[in-house]
Amino acid sequence: MSLHQTSTVTIFHNPACGTSRNTLALIREHGIEPQVVEYLKTPPGKAKLRSLVQAMGVPVREVLRQKGTPYDELGLGDPKWTDEQLLDFMVEHPILMNRPIVETPLGTRLCRPAELVLDLLPKA
Repeated sequence: MSLHQTSTVTIFHNPACGTSRNTLALIREHGIEPQVVEYLKTPPGKAKLRSLVQAMGVPVREVLRQKGTPYDELGLGDPKWTDEQLLDFMVEHPILMNRPIVETPLGTRLCRPAELVLDLLPKA
């Protein structure tokens, strides 16, 4: 695999998350060194978040993480919030972004469980 292909895999990673660590390990087991974005340190920004959600083809709500976040105190379960407002909350509180999200030439997906990443990696 060329270096160019390797750098086309990006993982939005939280090193404190077991699923995120397992997903990163699976990518590396396939001989790929992905671009690792620790999104709590370097949040992706609203435009990137929007493009990730669009690429996954899921509602914005599916990318929100409830456990261990300000989700409940912000009242994000309320259907009154628009997708744009939910994206704003994720920009303001990156911990609300569920992880790990992996982006490859084969697709973009929230990899929970970690094995979902295998569909995004080139077959050996």
